[in-house]
Amino acid sequence: MRTAGVAAGICVGLVAAVAVPPALASAPDAGTRPQAAPTASRTPSRSAEPNEPDDPGDRRPAPQVQCNPQQGFPAGQITEEPWPQRRLDFEQAWDLTKGAGVTVAVVDSGVAPGHPQYADRLVKSHTTVGTLTQDCNGHGTQVAGIIAAADHRRRNVPFLGVAPEVKLVSAKFTDGSSTSDNTQLPRAIRWAAEQGAQVINVSAAAPDTRALRDAVRFAQSKDALIVAAAGNVPDERKGTETPAYPASYRGVLSVAAADETGSISGFSNIKSRVDVAAPGQNVISTQPPRGYAAGLNGTSYGAPYAAGVAALVRSRFPKLTYQQVIRQIMATADGDIGLGSGRGMISPLRAVSEEVKPGQDLPRQGGQATPIPIAGVPPVDHRTRNLGLGIAGGAVGAALLLLFGGVVIPLGRRRGWRPGRASRPTDPNPGGA
Repeated sequence: MRTAGVAAGICVGLVAAVAVPPALASAPDAGTRPQAAPTASRTPSRSAEPNEPDDPGDRRPAPQVQCNPQQGFPAGQITEEPWPQRRLDFEQAWDLTKGAGVTVAVVDSGVAPGHPQYADRLVKSHTTVGTLTQDCNGHGTQVAGIIAAADHRRRNVPFLGVAPEVKLVSAKFTDGSSTSDNTQLPRAIRWAAEQGAQVINVSAAAPDTRALRDAVRFAQSKDALIVAAAGNVPDERKGTETPAYPASYRGVLSVAAADETGSISGFSNIKSRVDVAAPGQNVISTQPPRGYAAGLNGTSYGAPYAAGVAALVRSRFPKLTYQQVIRQIMATADGDIGLGSGRGMISPLRAVSEEVKPGQDLPRQGGQATPIPIAGVPPVDHRTRNLGLGIAGGAVGAALLLLFGGVVIPLGRRRGWRPGRASRPTDPNPGGA
């Protein structure tokens, strides 16, 4: 993507959720197409600090935002286990950790504060745009649910998050499905790092700017692991893809989207640097204020699955640096599944139970582009321990299906084994994962 300007008039694209009638839910292409990540054209004039106004003399009132996201459907309409839970089987990892002691930041459109599957663990919300902190779009709430939704199966809710004991902080950088100010995403990333978030999920695709590089470098100096969506490419832009950021920066865990068959989704951006793949097609998650959305597609949804695994690893092995956590996730992935897949599908159980030794070979890479270095990244101090951003979930046509179709397995499926405890990983050197 081209470099963006402070007010380029181009959008940061969050995926706007829309209701899909039941008759359309079974159509071959219903809900499978992601929204394109927009681009912008000018170079920013300066790098802004968090909460620093562009014009200190500008004291105009903040715009009033109407917050009316799609309501979603009730939990009672989810009658079977969503396919990502069957494929990843992250419940097996819960015998070792559920993410306790880890804080995950959702840098997105905000997070609905009252959803019963995570409300008691949303500890702080912030906005860089001077308006409501709540989610007026739905995208950030969907991301948060995949990461952290609690196990409510006793209440007949089949949907689960990957790390149900993590704490959440919300860093909102846009009110709707887009923003034309390229300083907001960097500000939100910086704020998240300042709150001590050990994992920062960025389900957005942006141009490479100085402000964004500086924010990523700042977060890495705090030993925060940034997990980013590789970005979506609509059919009309096939063949003209460009790398998405921050996913293509070195030291960021970049995530592609995969479908239920284990193949890379056709919309997943293969020009971005990719480390691993995760479920990102026809998924289900939480929706403001207390409901659910289905038929979600985009790398925006693959990223939080990987962020949840990163939180499990950081909880299980708290002494690992962010680079070592990246290596742990990559080394335990399932292996190349094609162009744009990186090291393959994430494996939650292996990531928290297997020992990754120094110098151990990683699984074969699936078409990964050359990483973009961020010059001058300082070492972690262990003594103290306009953008046109495309919300890479590209919301993806995020369909709120009134009836949840999809290929799933019965809720009552039983697991046949449980892992024993494995020895703690030694101190691998990721070498710029």
